[in-house]
Amino acid sequence: MPRARPGLRVRGPRLRRVRWKQAWRIIASRYPPIDVFERASKDPAAQRALIALEQLTNPRLRDEAGEIALVPPERRVFGAGASYVMAPFTHVNPKGSRFSSGAYGLYYCAESLETAIVETVFHFQRFARESSDPERYEDMRVLVGAVDHEIHDVATVSKQRVASIMDRDSYADSQSFGADLRERSSPGVIYPSARRSGGECVGALWPDVVGIPKQERHLKYHWNGERVGRYFDYSKDQWIGL
Repeated sequence: MPRARPGLRVRGPRLRRVRWKQAWRIIASRYPPIDVFERASKDPAAQRALIALEQLTNPRLRDEAGEIALVPPERRVFGAGASYVMAPFTHVNPKGSRFSSGAYGLYYCAESLETAIVETVFHFQRFARESSDPERYEDMRVLVGAVDHEIHDVATVSKQRVASIMDRDSYADSQSFGADLRERSSPGVIYPSARRSGGECVGALWPDVVGIPKQERHLKYHWNGERVGRYFDYSKDQWIGL
């Protein structure tokens, strides 16, 4: 993917400097770190050589590294915690997300733990409901990193377009919007949470847009067969209702 020319601006949304000392992301705990991203050298040439060698000789590593070609070498990140950033770009959800049809990935995070919980609970509920899951529990890993980057702001387009992009039930316009941003090598998008009033989220289109996070705590979501009505916070040793 070619890099945008210096000073290039995507038509429509304007860039906004986002400085979050804490950017919260929640993923299922069953997804372990990807070893090849955790232990590779910071030297880009060494990174490429290690991945190429291991993918040739180790089928498991081919699966671990995923579609590494989706991320240009100069935008990859490595080192302790790096797999938490790289994974959503190399193991893309084929069903897509708000700003992707499934052809590429984004790193989604929120400005607060509360927003991250509400957003992920919504998507977990939808998956469980569509799968007709019986009552079950899901352990979740809370990651905290940082964002300090200029990002395209959904709020700077017309109110009509914002409403279309942030439609609670349809991703048709937002996926087109995201694809256009990525084609122009935009760093990503900041947008209002569709599930929590006042909350904000970032969808980074490249790994080097966000800081490498650290694990902050674990949660457990309780799907009662109809909805997630509560979650367990291991750091507080208590159930919290939703």
